[in-house]
Amino acid sequence: MDLFEDDLPQIPDRVYFTIGEASRLCGVKPHVLRYWEQEFEQLSPDKRRGNRRYYRYQDLIMIRRIRALVHQQGFTLSGAKSRIRDEDEARQDAQHDDSKGMALREVIRELEQVRRLLSD
Repeated sequence: MDLFEDDLPQIPDRVYFTIGEASRLCGVKPHVLRYWEQEFEQLSPDKRRGNRRYYRYQDLIMIRRIRALVHQQGFTLSGAKSRIRDEDEARQDAQHDDSKGMALREVIRELEQVRRLLSD
Protein backbone atom coordinates (compact mmCIF):
# COMPACT_ATOMS: atom_id res chain seq x y z
CA MET A 1 0.00 0.00 0.00
CA ASP A 2 1.56 3.28 -1.12
CA LEU A 3 0.68 6.10 1.27
CA PHE A 4 2.77 8.56 -0.68
CA GLU A 5 1.18 8.19 -4.09
CA ASP A 6 2.21 10.38 -6.98
CA ASP A 7 -1.28 11.92 -7.22
CA LEU A 8 -1.12 13.22 -3.63
CA PRO A 9 1.05 16.19 -2.68
CA GLN A 10 3.97 15.70 -0.32
CA ILE A 11 3.13 16.36 3.32
CA PRO A 12 5.04 19.45 4.51
CA ASP A 13 7.25 19.15 7.57
CA ARG A 14 4.92 20.92 10.01
CA VAL A 15 3.33 20.08 13.33
CA TYR A 16 -0.33 20.96 12.67
CA PHE A 17 -2.64 21.11 9.67
CA THR A 18 -6.17 22.52 9.39
CA ILE A 19 -8.99 20.34 8.09
CA GLY A 20 -8.77 22.13 4.73
CA GLU A 21 -5.05 21.43 4.45
CA ALA A 22 -5.54 17.80 5.54
CA SER A 23 -8.29 17.43 2.96
CA ARG A 24 -6.09 18.77 0.16
CA LEU A 25 -2.99 16.79 1.21
CA CYS A 26 -4.89 13.49 1.53
CA GLY A 27 -7.39 13.80 -1.31
CA VAL A 28 -10.39 13.39 0.99
CA LYS A 29 -13.22 15.92 1.45
CA PRO A 30 -13.55 17.62 4.87
CA HIS A 31 -16.94 16.04 5.62
CA VAL A 32 -15.41 12.60 5.00
CA LEU A 33 -12.59 13.40 7.42
CA ARG A 34 -15.12 14.38 10.10
CA TYR A 35 -17.00 11.13 9.51
CA TRP A 36 -13.82 9.03 9.63
CA GLU A 37 -12.97 10.63 12.98
CA GLN A 38 -16.12 9.02 14.36
CA GLU A 39 -15.35 5.65 12.77
CA PHE A 40 -11.63 5.28 13.43
CA GLU A 41 -10.37 5.71 16.99
CA GLN A 42 -6.81 6.06 15.65
CA LEU A 43 -7.81 9.31 13.92
CA SER A 44 -8.14 11.98 16.58
CA PRO A 45 -7.09 15.51 15.66
CA ASP A 46 -6.61 18.10 18.37
CA LYS A 47 -9.65 20.32 18.79
CA ARG A 48 -9.23 23.90 19.90
CA ARG A 49 -11.21 27.13 20.03
CA GLY A 50 -14.58 26.81 18.37
CA ASN A 51 -14.02 23.08 17.82
CA ARG A 52 -11.43 23.79 15.11
CA ARG A 53 -9.54 20.65 14.15
CA TYR A 54 -5.77 20.52 13.95
CA TYR A 55 -4.37 17.35 12.42
CA ARG A 56 -0.86 16.13 13.19
CA TYR A 57 1.50 14.50 10.69
CA GLN A 58 0.60 11.01 12.00
CA ASP A 59 -3.10 11.84 11.52
CA LEU A 60 -2.42 12.60 7.85
CA ILE A 61 -0.58 9.29 7.50
CA MET A 62 -3.60 7.51 9.03
CA ILE A 63 -5.98 9.33 6.65
CA ARG A 64 -3.86 8.26 3.68
CA ARG A 65 -3.78 4.72 5.04
CA ILE A 66 -7.58 4.63 5.32
CA ARG A 67 -7.97 6.22 1.89
CA ALA A 68 -5.69 3.63 0.30
CA LEU A 69 -7.61 0.75 1.89
CA VAL A 70 -11.04 2.09 0.94
CA HIS A 71 -10.43 3.72 -2.44
CA GLN A 72 -7.62 1.63 -3.89
CA GLN A 73 -7.97 -1.79 -2.30
CA GLY A 74 -11.77 -1.84 -2.15
CA PHE A 75 -12.22 -2.35 1.60
CA THR A 76 -15.41 -1.31 3.33
CA LEU A 77 -14.98 1.03 6.31
CA SER A 78 -15.57 -1.93 8.59
CA GLY A 79 -12.97 -3.97 6.73
CA ALA A 80 -10.51 -1.07 6.81
CA LYS A 81 -11.00 -0.76 10.59
CA SER A 82 -10.29 -4.47 11.01
CA ARG A 83 -7.23 -4.34 8.77
CA ILE A 84 -5.78 -1.32 10.57
CA ARG A 85 -6.44 -2.89 13.97
CA ASP A 86 -4.78 -6.16 12.85
CA GLU A 87 -1.76 -4.33 11.39
CA ASP A 88 -1.39 -2.23 14.56
CA GLU A 89 -1.57 -5.35 16.76
CA ALA A 90 1.02 -7.11 14.60
CA ARG A 91 3.30 -4.04 14.81
CA GLN A 92 2.91 -3.93 18.61
CA ASP A 93 3.64 -7.66 18.87
CA ALA A 94 6.78 -7.22 16.77
CA GLN A 95 7.92 -4.34 18.96
CA HIS A 96 7.23 -6.40 22.06
CA ASP A 97 9.24 -9.30 20.61
CA ASP A 98 12.09 -6.88 19.82
CA SER A 99 12.12 -5.61 23.38
CA LYS A 100 12.15 -9.19 24.69
CA GLY A 101 15.08 -9.94 22.40
CA MET A 102 16.94 -6.87 23.63
CA ALA A 103 16.33 -7.86 27.26
CA LEU A 104 17.51 -11.40 26.54
CA ARG A 105 20.69 -10.12 24.85
CA GLU A 106 21.32 -7.90 27.88
CA VAL A 107 20.93 -10.88 30.25
CA ILE A 108 23.29 -12.96 28.09
CA ARG A 109 25.86 -10.15 28.08
CA GLU A 110 25.65 -9.86 31.88
CA LEU A 111 25.99 -13.64 32.32
CA GLU A 112 29.07 -13.63 30.09
CA GLN A 113 30.57 -10.91 32.27
CA VAL A 114 29.83 -12.99 35.40
CA ARG A 115 31.42 -16.04 33.76
CA ARG A 116 34.53 -14.03 32.91
CA LEU A 117 34.75 -12.77 36.50
CA LEU A 118 34.40 -16.31 37.87
CA SER A 119 37.00 -17.72 35.50
CA ASP A 120 39.62 -15.11 36.51
